Amino acid sequence: MDAHLVQAIAVYALPVVFAITLHEASHGYVAKHFGDLTAYAQGRVSLNPIRHIDPVGTLVLPLVTLAVGGIMFGWAKPVPVNFGNLRRPKQDMLWVAAAGPAANFTMALCWALVAKAALVNEGAVWSEFLYAMGLAGIQVNIIFMVLNLLPIPPLDGSRIAMSLLPGRLAYRYAALEPYGIYLLLGLIVLEGVFNIPLLSVILFPLYEVARGAILALFNL
Repeated sequence: MDAHLVQAIAVYALPVVFAITLHEASHGYVAKHFGDLTAYAQGRVSLNPIRHIDPVGTLVLPLVTLAVGGIMFGWAKPVPVNFGNLRRPKQDMLWVAAAGPAANFTMALCWALVAKAALVNEGAVWSEFLYAMGLAGIQVNIIFMVLNLLPIPPLDGSRIAMSLLPGRLAYRYAALEPYGIYLLLGLIVLEGVFNIPLLSVILFPLYEVARGAILALFNL
C-alpha cells in the first residue's frame, strides 16, 4: 500500500468515524428529547461508534473516496426516527434533522481546538500528527455538514425543508424521497468516475466559507 495513502488513513480515520457516527447519534438524542424513543430503545442514542458503524458506508466508501480523490462520502447505519411519535411532528422534524449537521459543526470546532493545541505545542513529537488530524477533522465535518444540508431527500436538508414548507407542498416534496438517493448517487458517480464536478460546484463555496470562518476564528 502506498505510504501516502497509509498516512492519510491514519490522519483521517478518527475524524471520519466520529463525524459520521456522532452525526447519527445526535439525531436519536434529539428525537428522544422531542418524544420519539425508537432510536433510544434500539441502543442508538450512544457515543459508541461501534453501534453506528456500517462496514461499507463508514469504512470502505470513505477509504475509496480518499484514495481516488473528489468529495469524501460515507454514511453510518441510519438512526431510526418515527416522526409520528414526536410531540409536534412537522415542527420537531426540523430540530431532529438539523441535529446531525449541528453535531458536525460542533465537531469541526473541537478539531480546530486540537489543531490549535498542536500549534501551541509545536516541536513536540506528536504535534505535527495532531495538527494534521485536527485540520482533517475540520475538513471532514464541514464536508458532511454542507452535504447533509442539501435539500435532496433523504438528506437532512430535505427534512428541514419539509418542516418549513406548507402542508401540501411538504407532502409533495416528501413523495420525491424514493428518487432522491439516486440523484445523490448520480452526482457522486459523475464527480468520482467521470470527473464532472457538479456536486463540488454546489458544495465548494459553502465549504470554503465555513472552513475559512473556523480557521480564522482559531487563527490556524
